Amino acid sequence: MAILRFRIVYQDRVGILSDIARELSLQQVNIITLELSPNVMFMEAELPTGLDFSRINLLLHKVEGVKDVELIERMPHQEREWHLQALLDSISDGILAIDQEGKIVTINPVAETIFRIKRQEALGRPVAEILSPDIPMLKCLQDGQPYSHKEMILNTRRGRLHFLTTGRPIKDEKGRVIGVVASIKDMSEVRQLVYSVTQPPMTTFADILKTSPSLRPLIDLAQTVARGNSTILIRGESGTGKELLARAIHMASRRRGKPFVPINCAALPDSLLEAELFGYGEGAFTGAKKGGKQGLFEFAHQGTLFLDEIGELSPHLQAKLLRVLQEGRVRRIGEQEEIPVDVRIICATHRNLEEMIGNGRFREDLYYRLNVVPLYLPPLRERKEDIPGLVKSFIEKFNQRLDKNVQVIEPQALKRLESYDWPGNIRELENVIERAMNLAAGPRLQEQHILLERNQEVRSTLPRNNFGEMRTLAEIVAEVEKEVIRQALSRYKSGRQAAKALGLSHTALQNKIKKYQLADGN
Repeated sequence: MAILRFRIVYQDRVGILSDIARELSLQQVNIITLELSPNVMFMEAELPTGLDFSRINLLLHKVEGVKDVELIERMPHQEREWHLQALLDSISDGILAIDQEGKIVTINPVAETIFRIKRQEALGRPVAEILSPDIPMLKCLQDGQPYSHKEMILNTRRGRLHFLTTGRPIKDEKGRVIGVVASIKDMSEVRQLVYSVTQPPMTTFADILKTSPSLRPLIDLAQTVARGNSTILIRGESGTGKELLARAIHMASRRRGKPFVPINCAALPDSLLEAELFGYGEGAFTGAKKGGKQGLFEFAHQGTLFLDEIGELSPHLQAKLLRVLQEGRVRRIGEQEEIPVDVRIICATHRNLEEMIGNGRFREDLYYRLNVVPLYLPPLRERKEDIPGLVKSFIEKFNQRLDKNVQVIEPQALKRLESYDWPGNIRELENVIERAMNLAAGPRLQEQHILLERNQEVRSTLPRNNFGEMRTLAEIVAEVEKEVIRQALSRYKSGRQAAKALGLSHTALQNKIKKYQLADGN
């Protein structure tokens, strides 16, 4: 017995279909499927042994009105199904569809991979059994309400499934819900998509100036350890470029295609920093986002997490960080489940952690976990030979940003920069060059354009007024206090850090900022 499919073109008349069927019946041909469209018939038939298409072709042409008969590979409905399956197989999202009984009717290869199940195992089975009775698809099937970007974490016999899903109801012509179709994205793909859209331009070792003898061995060591997975602790004063070095290490590692996630541990209150790092479950606290939120450890999965100002972590967060380093798992606030993460940690600090350990302000066990590979970035005053190269790169940067055309810095201006000690390091130098380029009207940076906030001449005149007369003690104290606060605000990244360095409460510092009309440190 052979099964053939053929297309019959005919001239429409009363009874032609019955005549064709009768002719085939006389030859014991079993019609399996019949599809009709105007003047065209598609037929799938089972032919008895000894009967072939050439014989069928002759018989059908004897029927009045039949114009043409030809073999085809697929019936129209099979062609449509084939195109639909090819489409489902080619898209990057997982696709899952269920019928009105909650049984799986469609699953594409991406969904098979995400759910770790083969199509033949899933089709026809209840989705509640394959995934969970609590998935949003079943709620959508009941109430007909679509949903978007729902994060799901399911523990199944096939392992832990973490994905993002969007679903829409399927309705019949009367508006009744007869099924649901959902798109599925693996959470690792979501993280990668977000990172690819939001990541800033990444620094590589080729972008780091290494003119000074003190910097070349450091860069060589950093390039060597970048290939591994060990935790790195970058030491150095504020403004020396610790984050740039961390980014270069990430880009030289096997994790370069995954997220680099920086966070300043001193910039956020303790409770907010904990939520950002570890995430939280729905209802974990007042104001928690519906559905919860993944933390930066999860977002940085298979990538690098850069913890700047690690010395500012509270004892509570130090303990939680130590557990992540030991176990490789994080637990969202308000949840019991632990989530495995594969993250490389790079830390940075300008604080003396050894002294903090002695004072009981930093955990010794955490210190040894972080200080596997120590790297020390020297301050700018110890590598002044780098200043010309840094100035050149900053001029190129601000030419674009400020729409300037500065081509050169005059020798006297450069000499003034090289004679300064740069307590704010590279960050302060960048600030000074940006200010100078705002002042420059032509293609040259001149000495008068270089305004140094901490030059000795200004400080030496503080005790006197504009007329050269001695000022009162209260005036001198106020002026010195104003200068010290201004320096602290310039040196530290936030008002909270500046207040801590000055031994003041955050509120007290804010009051003094208002008193002296200084720029807000927040």
